Amino acid sequence: MWRLLRISILALILATVALSSWRASSRASAWDGTLYVAIYPINADGQARTGEYIATLDHDDFDIMETWFDEQARTYGVELFRPIQVRLSEPVDSLPPSPPEQGNAIENALWSLKLRYWAWQNGDTDGPAPDIRLFALYHAPGTERLAHSIGLRKGMLGVTNLFATRHAHGSNTVVLIHELMHTLGATDKYDPGTLQPVFPDGFAAPEYRQRYPQRQAEIMGGRIPLTESSSDIPKHLMHTMVGPKTAMEIGWRSAVP
Repeated sequence: MWRLLRISILALILATVALSSWRASSRASAWDGTLYVAIYPINADGQARTGEYIATLDHDDFDIMETWFDEQARTYGVELFRPIQVRLSEPVDSLPPSPPEQGNAIENALWSLKLRYWAWQNGDTDGPAPDIRLFALYHAPGTERLAHSIGLRKGMLGVTNLFATRHAHGSNTVVLIHELMHTLGATDKYDPGTLQPVFPDGFAAPEYRQRYPQRQAEIMGGRIPLTESSSDIPKHLMHTMVGPKTAMEIGWRSAVP
């Protein structure tokens, strides 16, 4: 009986979260009001220097995300004042559930539900309830390789793996925006095997007569193509842009740049 009651309560919570997510997603695609984005820093490796770096973060550190988003939206005819507003929330002490390694459809679906429930438990913030929640898992410099970051449209949340250093702050904001765009419906535009941007949708300027090197990265292409087999990670958001296909996917349909 108690087990059935627990399952019923969990189902009710998940249904409430799903309804809230559907409402937020519908409002997001309309672009008729500011979307509130909350960033939750997490000390992912438990190191003291990671915690010290997180303590230095301030709201102003993420203003560039608002500025970039506003400029890109206007390129596609979105005249909304401040399409997104980013707020830095208090650090979160717990880690999100890890995705299954090569999981099947059922395992992936269960993990998605667990992640959304975890985000609901750890997504408190001051001010208006966020439309989009980005959990920023910081790792000390020297970490050999960071896990893949994730952005989910269902639940409108992202889990990003970032380096805890000022030197990486620019590229960290690129990762945050990339996963934010996933929550709005944008798809990846790079080859998952090679991580190379896919032509033409993953290129910032596919119309160039000389295809390589590119000067910017398409935000969902993820990298600046230099040659057919090499590319650079953008060090700053201003080295990225939104391509036409990505703009269509997130609902910026009113104009073509």
